[in-house]
Amino acid sequence: MLIGVIADDFTGAGDIASTLAKGLPGQGGLKVSQFMGVPDRDAPTNIEAGVVSLKSRSIPVADAVAQSLAALQWLRAQGCRQFVFKYCSTFDSTPEGNIGPVGEALANALGVKGVVACPAFPTLGRTVHQGHLFVHNRLLSESGMQNHPLTPMTDPDLRRWLAQQCEAPVGLVTAQTVRRGPNAVREALDTASERGEVLVIADAATDDDLVTLGQALADAPLVTGGSGIALGLPANLIAKGLATGRKPDPVSITGPGAILAGSCSGATLGQIEYHSRNHPSLPIRVDDVMSGAVTVQTLCDFLLAGGNQAPLVYSSGKPDEVAATQLRFGREAVAAKLDALFADTARTLVERGVTRLVIAGGETSGAVAQALDLGALTVGPEIDPGVPILTGERRRVALALKSGNFGGPDFFARALSSLAGETTP
Repeated sequence: MLIGVIADDFTGAGDIASTLAKGLPGQGGLKVSQFMGVPDRDAPTNIEAGVVSLKSRSIPVADAVAQSLAALQWLRAQGCRQFVFKYCSTFDSTPEGNIGPVGEALANALGVKGVVACPAFPTLGRTVHQGHLFVHNRLLSESGMQNHPLTPMTDPDLRRWLAQQCEAPVGLVTAQTVRRGPNAVREALDTASERGEVLVIADAATDDDLVTLGQALADAPLVTGGSGIALGLPANLIAKGLATGRKPDPVSITGPGAILAGSCSGATLGQIEYHSRNHPSLPIRVDDVMSGAVTVQTLCDFLLAGGNQAPLVYSSGKPDEVAATQLRFGREAVAAKLDALFADTARTLVERGVTRLVIAGGETSGAVAQALDLGALTVGPEIDPGVPILTGERRRVALALKSGNFGGPDFFARALSSLAGETTP
């Protein structure tokens, strides 16, 4: 294994796995597998990049650090030359963590400073200017992410936000430096290291900026960022003759399919509205979940009755409704109850013959992926930017794990068709 990735949630893991599998146009990418948690055995020897999917974004800081260091230890044992700590392109975190503490812990374990931190993903409108994160030309704090139920992002200044989480000072590589090329970036990172800056925000507004950063990081032991930071990394290995470049293998798994949406993001709400016009859809109220009025049997009966009509079950709460429910029952209790409901529903569906699942929402995807226990997931073609087709090692099941804000309006039906090989991703 050449590159080892530690991802703080399951949809983000699929996002960066897809980036590494694609590589740059005309060059190809790497053979990638995604692992649900830290594996208890060695990876297959033909894997060039391994992505360890954790569910560590919103857990206590100490637990996130411990899990990430365990993942690092396993990846080092697989022979990785470079490590990537992957977090969300909207920098989802609280003032306490977990991005800063995990990033610093990994850097300390590897004995490095001047480590890039860049969440930019221009394809989806995430760009960094003078250390400030924008989402589709709006400051992060005005993008809707300030209302996130678990990690409300109220400050777009990533240096200031990260400084609350870190023990060491936080640096910045400006756009002017990035546009001067890889050598200028390397010099800036070396200078940041000499100043004692462990994590260094890097500006990036285009894919070309990310490729420049990737070239500058060819020999960096540790890289942190969103999936975009990995855009140029496969090309470094191809240039060194360590990888040949390849395309992901096509996927075609037929059989019953179902869609579970546990995200209340704006993009997912739009996808739910679009899909519900022409497909059977069942909204579930969080109050009914908390009271036990909605059960696994309720959801499975509806989804299995939907046959091949791309049936959808979704948590119907808008942000203000979710906030009110959290106030009544407690944020952790609501999240745990919803995650358990969707996870148990997915497991029951697979036991009853469902072979294609589309899951929306990072927390929901993590719960489902862990419950299904599919072993290593092979990364296939991309459905939409950041959302690859994943196939299980232990069961013939195909998944699309979608972050809340990813995908076009028609994503749900198109994703189910893609899992069956019926459309070209």
